[in-house]
Amino acid sequence: LLEKMADVSLKEAALIVGVVAACYWNSLFCGFVFDDVSAILDNKDLHPSTPLKNLFQNDFWGTPMSEERSHKSYRPLTVLTFRLNYLFSELNAVSYHFLNLVFHVVVCIVFLKVCKLFLDNRSSVVASLLFAVHPIHTEAVTGVVGRAELLSSIFFLAAFLSYTKSKGPDNTIVWTPIAVTVFLVAVATLCKEQGITVVGICCVYEVFIAQGYTLPALLDTALQILRGKGSIPFSMLQTLLKLIVLMFSTLLLVVVRVQVIQSQLPVFTRFDNPAAVSPSPARQLTFNYLLPVNAWLLLNPSELCCDWTMGTIPLVESLLDVRNVATLTFFCFLGSLMVFSLRYPGDSSKTVLMALCLIVLPFIPASNLFFPVGFVVAERVLYVPSMGFCILVAHGWKKLSNKSVLRKISWVCLAAVLFTHALKTLHRNWDWESEYTLFMSALKVNKNNAKLWNNVGHALENEKNFERALQFFIQATQVQPDDIGAHMNVGRTYKNLNKTKEAEESYMIAKSLMPQIIPGKKYAARVAPNHLNVYINLANLIRANESRLEEADQLYRQAISMRPDFKQAYISRGELLLKMNKPLKAKEAYLRALELDRTNADLWYNLAIVYIELKDPTEALKNFNRALELNPTHKLALFNSALLMQESGDARLRPEAKQRLLHYVKEEPQDSNGYFNLGMLAMDDKKDMEAEAWMKKAIRLQPNFRSALFNLALLYSQTGKELMALPVLEDLLRYYPDHTKGLILKGDILMNQKKDIVGAKMCFEKILELDPNNVQGKHNLCVVYFEERDLIKAEKCLVETLALAPHEEYIQRHLNIVRSKIASLGAMEQSSLPSDGTAATEAKKTSFQNLKEAKSEKTTTQSTADNKEHSKNKKPTEKSSVDKETPKKSTKEIKDIEKKRVAALKRLEEIERILNGE
Repeated sequence: LLEKMADVSLKEAALIVGVVAACYWNSLFCGFVFDDVSAILDNKDLHPSTPLKNLFQNDFWGTPMSEERSHKSYRPLTVLTFRLNYLFSELNAVSYHFLNLVFHVVVCIVFLKVCKLFLDNRSSVVASLLFAVHPIHTEAVTGVVGRAELLSSIFFLAAFLSYTKSKGPDNTIVWTPIAVTVFLVAVATLCKEQGITVVGICCVYEVFIAQGYTLPALLDTALQILRGKGSIPFSMLQTLLKLIVLMFSTLLLVVVRVQVIQSQLPVFTRFDNPAAVSPSPARQLTFNYLLPVNAWLLLNPSELCCDWTMGTIPLVESLLDVRNVATLTFFCFLGSLMVFSLRYPGDSSKTVLMALCLIVLPFIPASNLFFPVGFVVAERVLYVPSMGFCILVAHGWKKLSNKSVLRKISWVCLAAVLFTHALKTLHRNWDWESEYTLFMSALKVNKNNAKLWNNVGHALENEKNFERALQFFIQATQVQPDDIGAHMNVGRTYKNLNKTKEAEESYMIAKSLMPQIIPGKKYAARVAPNHLNVYINLANLIRANESRLEEADQLYRQAISMRPDFKQAYISRGELLLKMNKPLKAKEAYLRALELDRTNADLWYNLAIVYIELKDPTEALKNFNRALELNPTHKLALFNSALLMQESGDARLRPEAKQRLLHYVKEEPQDSNGYFNLGMLAMDDKKDMEAEAWMKKAIRLQPNFRSALFNLALLYSQTGKELMALPVLEDLLRYYPDHTKGLILKGDILMNQKKDIVGAKMCFEKILELDPNNVQGKHNLCVVYFEERDLIKAEKCLVETLALAPHEEYIQRHLNIVRSKIASLGAMEQSSLPSDGTAATEAKKTSFQNLKEAKSEKTTTQSTADNKEHSKNKKPTEKSSVDKETPKKSTKEIKDIEKKRVAALKRLEEIERILNGE
């Protein structure tokens, strides 16, 4: 490339760099807008985790080429440059815009080299400067997806420059430049499809420029040969050989390209290109009228618009339409230029011919004349054709400036054009700053395009400005009443505004615009994949009503019947079937979706949830792992698989569970649930200090985290830090005054550690206010009465508690203890008392102390078992405070009981957290 630019002086290159920088510096402040969202933000092919081979299997937007919804735009090398951007700066828009600016500079410099083949040095610089500042290029340069035009143009021009070196001395063929040309054509085509059209330009160059033929001379030679009056000249044979090689290589590229798109043209709706589905003669008249429209944009780029689809340009439906005059004028002017360039020899005709080739040939793929495209007019496809336009203008300016009378005025006009174009480009760049500014600028030019109203609505919707967004969506339905997407947007916005009734009405209107089933008649209709979402959106809306679940299911099935490969319908139906408690059918739906896409991590995750519902944790874990293989940062799979491992009770899985939770908190550092579960794992592993740190971090992020507060208090109570547990319990009960287990634990600590009988009594009374039948609370209150030495009240309380739980042996035993103490005290009062009463007092004190220990042990054990363990067969045997001959439990036995108690309490609290969705 450097060799080809050898005769471009440093001053000329510096001038071009300076002019481009002056016109496009503000493009660096623009974001990702319009098509950039699909090609950059939503395109997984940019991510380093995506295999490189996917770039050559998917289209420009990251959709597999095999899918019908693919646009069939195969530009893997352009996507590769996006991927390089992502590698260095991820989604920082500045780097993407800067690289586009650099590529535009390169195109301008290479274009200057091409111009010097047909123009003098001064005119070449003029053409290059005009190309550098032309406002029509803002979409290609400032819009990131326009990089396809820039890259393709670089290799397009390089291929042409290489071909110009293929003519050797004495008209011999130099094959190396031809081979390089073929390679560069292939590269240009892999950047954007129009790159292949450079072959046509090379053919024209070979015949009319390199060999110097004119059309009359060619016709005369052909007639002579046909009449047998002459043979084919050797130079012509050589030319034919070169052309055959070029055409064969082109044919090979076309075959490969057709294979890539699997012989399928992309599916576009009538909204994208209304003329494409119109009958004759409207179709032909409109497509031909679009040619002068594009020419006018090159001549007068004052009103530019990012989207020319839908109703932007009304159909030309009659020969009497006045716009046909513009079409006729355009073809007359184009025809006269072609006649001049092909008929007459000389440098001027050669320059005009090459300019026309650059205008016409690269535009053919976007012209709609041979196959329909997904737009009416697109400014970025004029990037290469504008090169020919700039050569024509520079050539005309040279003719004028050579005349002494017009020299000054020609310079003034040139300066005015360059200055105004540069200002327009600079101003136009600001329109691409955000989606809102871009689409609002487009509405100033064109108010008949419903897509623009929709896009402004989307921009406002992204900013959560639903009220204003709704106004634009409604306006879109008024501009284009049969636009299904617009009615869907209205419905979605009403849903976001919690106006369910209005949302359903809008979705029903959209649904009525879909192809309807006609009884007894079979017909085929092409439906845009996105429009099928009306069934999904409507079903998702009405399934919030439990009585309409079957109706929602019917909508999902209707979408599937219209498109059996509609993956999202299976996914949404699977979610609904789970809600309807039909896990087996949900499993079928997800398995069907996986047949369509086995690389979707979300599907494997959803299937894992189904297996959890089916009580099959082993299969659930396998599917979580499959989701993580496809997407190692899948947050929900990381969290829930770790939780499943933790719930399994298998100590061997705890290290992996911890690693996944650590990965999760790295991805979601503000989610307190991750830290809480790390704390629970640490408690399982008896790492008390680590558990305390994780719990505190969860509480810092979410001060009212119910389970974290309780388990931190429980941790303190287990590790002999009961007094540190009290402030935590105070916080818990401030947020959740009815937290029964918190009240029981607080009461237990107050009674046993602080000796605050009054405080403990208030806790247990509060429990009974919330739940009069709470056995634990009532039993513990009985203990308080005993501590207050009110044996009669304690007896009555235990009788009532025993009525609530007649099968609890410990309540009966404690009741017997109280009654024996009442009887003992009665007997002592009837006998003679010691003179100082010390022995009686001491006996009474000992009795109370013994009962307190027994009751306290039972209180703690019972509260713990209820917190963490449902099965009561793990309840430890109690000590009897009366039968003093019963041997006491050893210290080891007591520690074992405590371990069971701790594990049981922690497990039940975790289960409660999961069930409560905390």
